[in-house]
Amino acid sequence: MNTGPSQATAGHGLDITPFRGLRYDPDRVGSLAAVTSPPYDVVVRPDGLHHLESADPYNIVRLILPQAETPSARNKQAAETLRRWLSEGVLTADAEPGLYVYEQRDGDGMLQRGLIGALRVSDPEEGVVLPHEDVMPHVVADRAALMRATSANLEPLLLTYRGHDSTAFASLLVERTAERPPLLSTTTEDGFCHRLWAVTDPADVAAVREDLAGHQALIADGHHRWATYCRLRAEHPSPSPWDYGLVLLVDTARYPLRVRAIHRLLHNLPVADALSALEGLFRVRHLEVPLAQALEALADAACAGNAFLLAGDGAFHLVDRPDPDLLARTVPADRPAAWRTLDATVLHATLLEHVWGIPEDSPAHIAYIHDTVATVEKAERDGGTAVLLHPVREEVVRDLARQGVTMPRKSTSFGPKPASGLVLRALDV
Repeated sequence: MNTGPSQATAGHGLDITPFRGLRYDPDRVGSLAAVTSPPYDVVVRPDGLHHLESADPYNIVRLILPQAETPSARNKQAAETLRRWLSEGVLTADAEPGLYVYEQRDGDGMLQRGLIGALRVSDPEEGVVLPHEDVMPHVVADRAALMRATSANLEPLLLTYRGHDSTAFASLLVERTAERPPLLSTTTEDGFCHRLWAVTDPADVAAVREDLAGHQALIADGHHRWATYCRLRAEHPSPSPWDYGLVLLVDTARYPLRVRAIHRLLHNLPVADALSALEGLFRVRHLEVPLAQALEALADAACAGNAFLLAGDGAFHLVDRPDPDLLARTVPADRPAAWRTLDATVLHATLLEHVWGIPEDSPAHIAYIHDTVATVEKAERDGGTAVLLHPVREEVVRDLARQGVTMPRKSTSFGPKPASGLVLRALDV
């Protein structure tokens, strides 16, 4: 079994290493686009899950979100499915270990490129990989059980770093590699074109590792998977393949990410009840406008302070101007002002916990959904309340992370996110 590379750069910065990627054989699947999926926590369930399952019998969602009656049965099913696909040649390991250059491009001019590799897992106190959000223990336990069962990193998480300049070797290599014919190219139904290249030359790999060793990274997407990597590394004596985890590293000095909000769906709270509980505590304005205009009103209100958009009854309700005394009573005072004034902080500490009495870590009461339209539609269909948020600026996220201050869970959605299913990492290959 591969025990991973030397930890010569451990404790100094990012330590990325090549691996033999598992990739779909294009001759064995309907199309590469049909076997990909958004990251597991972005898939809107059950609608999006069923759509992906029916897209192709080999869709990656059967590994990242297996369906069975119990958690143990789900994980066993994923492990058996992965073994079967490997034995049938549906998934095959590349002949040589490498780093992978990954490109995403849409029709609106968005272009993102980065490096996929196995990154040494580090503790937060090392200051190498900075989390900015809290995690939910039950989600980490679920992901850990799935990774144990499959002995694989099934999808890369998204990390960002700030390159020093355009002459840095990693940046130059990414751009130079993107001029070659790719290993694969496919366009997914969201309009994004995905291309992938392998970097296998030992000199290039060594130079990239040396360049990145001087950097720290921010977790843009994948806090639960990173926490899972940390848990699994602690379970296995070092050195082992579990010392490393699959990531996509993007230099945001060159390719700035989009930052979007993650919305909340409150399953058992009708909009009328949610609004009645806010009387005298927030200003509430009823909006009879389309979603796009309602979001514009939310953005305007967010410039002046905390603001939220409630939906689910066929209309939109702009909630802003919280009572200062209410905030003083409910928002913890032992954090920086930038944290205390976050919309997500006020949502969780004031609205969910104090006003509505909703446990934030209970899937029976609350769902976290990235897609705005889907959040509203599910609230209207299920009789619940959608709480739409305005996104946080990346500088705020990074500044808090550098202070060691984590934001409320599911506060931000950086993107574009890497598609799942283009390259996987098996820990025993």
